[in-house]
Amino acid sequence: MLSFRASLAMVFTAAAIAAPAYATPTHHTTTAHSAHRLHGRASSHKASRRVRGQQAIEPERVTEIQQALIREHYLNGEANGQWNSETQSAMQKFQSDQGWQTRIMPDSRALKKLGLGPDYSTAINAKGSTFADPPPSSTIPSPQAEGFATASGASHEN
Repeated sequence: MLSFRASLAMVFTAAAIAAPAYATPTHHTTTAHSAHRLHGRASSHKASRRVRGQQAIEPERVTEIQQALIREHYLNGEANGQWNSETQSAMQKFQSDQGWQTRIMPDSRALKKLGLGPDYSTAINAKGSTFADPPPSSTIPSPQAEGFATASGASHEN
């Protein structure tokens, strides 16, 4: 009987210790003064909200885009560097013809397709490198070609 009481006491003690871990959080109410203070802080935060993302296209970039759209026969006239309604319509038509989204701002796929993708010429590993096609396989020395064939598992026949 004593062991039953001892084990029962241990269960209640463990429950009392573990109860705060499972308790729900207490919600504290704020006073009118602190609520006003928080509200004032929130409104000043809204006023200083920072605008994110690209807001406009630089005129030099607009000129490049216009020249590419003229070259691809989506835009007529001269490139003037202004992102006007004609340029926007031409870009939307170009993107639509490619089966892409037709937002007014060009997406990266459209710029790449127009030949206006990123310029890697100033990249760290671009110095002295060429982006030309690799040399023909006939210029590879035969021991090296045999090593390539062996490594790839392909049979090399002369």
